[in-house]
Amino acid sequence: MNDKAETRVSRRKLIGGALAGAVAAPHVANAQAAQTTVLKVQTSWPAGVGLDTFKTWCTTIKEKTGGELEFKGFAAKELVGDFELLDGVRNGVVEAMNSFTLYWAGKVPATAFLSSYVLGLRFPHEWDMFFYSMDGLKTTREIFAKLGVHYVNRIHHGANIIHSKKPIRSFDDFKDLKLRVPGGMIAETFAAAGAKTTLLPGGEVFSALEKGVIDAADYTGPAVNYALGFHQVTKYVSMGPAGLMSIYQPVDLMDFCVNMNVWNKLSPKMQTFIDREVQVYSNEHFAAIQKADMAAWPLLEKAGTEINRLAPEDVEQFQKIAVPIWFKWANKDKDAARIFKAQLDIMANPTVGYVTPDMIKGQKLDL
Repeated sequence: MNDKAETRVSRRKLIGGALAGAVAAPHVANAQAAQTTVLKVQTSWPAGVGLDTFKTWCTTIKEKTGGELEFKGFAAKELVGDFELLDGVRNGVVEAMNSFTLYWAGKVPATAFLSSYVLGLRFPHEWDMFFYSMDGLKTTREIFAKLGVHYVNRIHHGANIIHSKKPIRSFDDFKDLKLRVPGGMIAETFAAAGAKTTLLPGGEVFSALEKGVIDAADYTGPAVNYALGFHQVTKYVSMGPAGLMSIYQPVDLMDFCVNMNVWNKLSPKMQTFIDREVQVYSNEHFAAIQKADMAAWPLLEKAGTEINRLAPEDVEQFQKIAVPIWFKWANKDKDAARIFKAQLDIMANPTVGYVTPDMIKGQKLDL
């Protein structure tokens, strides 16, 4: 065989091999799909736009990663109890969680400063100043790493409001009010204002209101609360003064966390993907909540709900109570102190300007 003939034969073999590879490609894809890493992810959302947005986002992950990663989304309490979710992730019962960070304040005092608290940072961009301009994300990851959990990032939500059977129009109306709160500094502040506080997960609030176990409940915003039927068992909504929807949780931050062993087994490419994708989810989640909340107000009004706002002088009374409680919680441990110090620096900076020297006179921070 001459050189030209050998060249033609080689080309035929090369083309034939390529065609065979193309035919076999679906089998390669199937093999890749068989190696999909599946993470069970439980949220703290029991219903409504929050849960819908979370579950929809989870269904996009497999396609976005070409089958390398999949999130199976579960509602609150589907796999573990809402207040047991952190332990569930630590122990590997659930690989990841999308929770309300404040729920862990009783176990990890620093987490009281990782969701908004009474008259602290008040808008999403201020929290982003903390996380991305003051090393807040780095510090938070270090704290959660001690628990065997990787804190991926914060997820913006929105302001919380109070639904009640009795009208709450002033500071004095909190006296003797049986009030559901999420715990931490928020519970202590309302208790100092005279309320009888109790801690309940979101999924139990309706029943407690219906049975009269509580008179009022703080919980998320109007859209989710309407979906949960709070308007059926209460007559009133209480908020902060105009321009400040909530004085105690104006930015109810959530988070996305992964079991540390699970996180470390992911490829660097998938870790980077999750880092970026959680930011995408935060944007989608925040926008969906705000849109739904704006549409929910007319529904509450149509249902006969009376909407009341506190006055500026009420805010001043809460501020006097809140400041000593800030420092009390910050001094519970060194992690809480360094988180709060970064936030205090922001609040005292003229860019934000919430804290003046006279407000914190006599308070000490144990760093």
